[in-house]
Amino acid sequence: MSHQLPDVQAARPEVAVGLSQVGVTGVEKLVKLARNGKRPIVLMAEFEVFVDLPGGRKGIDMSRNMEVIDEILEEATEAEAYRVEDVCGEAAERLLAKHDYTSTAEVKMTAELITKEETPASDKQTQNTATIIASATATEEGTHEEIGAEVTGMTVCPCSQGMSESRAREELQDLDVDRDVIDEFLDRVPQPGHSQRGHATLTVTSEGSPDVDLRDIIDIARDSMSARIYNLAKRPDEDHMTFEAHSDAKFVEDCVRALAEGAVEEFDHLADSAVVYIRQSNDESIHQHNAHAEREVTLGQLRSELHGDA
Repeated sequence: MSHQLPDVQAARPEVAVGLSQVGVTGVEKLVKLARNGKRPIVLMAEFEVFVDLPGGRKGIDMSRNMEVIDEILEEATEAEAYRVEDVCGEAAERLLAKHDYTSTAEVKMTAELITKEETPASDKQTQNTATIIASATATEEGTHEEIGAEVTGMTVCPCSQGMSESRAREELQDLDVDRDVIDEFLDRVPQPGHSQRGHATLTVTSEGSPDVDLRDIIDIARDSMSARIYNLAKRPDEDHMTFEAHSDAKFVEDCVRALAEGAVEEFDHLADSAVVYIRQSNDESIHQHNAHAEREVTLGQLRSELHGDA
């Protein structure tokens, strides 16, 4: 004889403390990113899905909830989408509607986007990889969506380069080279500095879907570092990247500020309330530690600071 099992998750917990995020991570789904007049790009995406939990409830019905989550993500990812953040938004709104005891639902997604490009000097076909970052938070007041990317590039330390330039200047002076010639030479030929592989992240969050192009975000992030890097590099390309990087040496702080400047210039149509997240992390070549800088700020605040109003 069958009998009704007790709903343990709905019971009151011994410690009645509410939780801001309860859910699942590592949920993998295929997402089809639509393109006008072209075949869609198929992404292997990984999702994180959370709801909040009030203090008076022990759990969220994990197995039952996973079935709901899987059903929602299947429906949200079944059709082609022009914006991956909208996939997250639709899933978050459906999740919120399915749970009468929650006030917030969050869906996060990451995926690798591979695009074609040409090397900078030899014009060879190659590919570029960027990590797409998308998320959405749904409440009774509305849904906020985030879209962004993390990309890899190259940076050169200005301090290290300054020491090399000082050494070069002293050596040239010892060789009785005219000071004007030394100045012109050092201006035209950047001196060595220790380099790092840099990781730049830029995301934009707004009420509803941010009116931004993912390709613009990727370009801003790649150009915020000393130089872009490429999967394929012939000797002319290596020379190009090395010269470009040493011609634009940047601290990790400089890269984050370049991200801020690029976001303000490119997204001048967005409201002041839009939130920008900017981060740079460098894999140091001469240290065992890494360098890191970041900021989360509204576009309105960034505009004020860049215009000298703050």
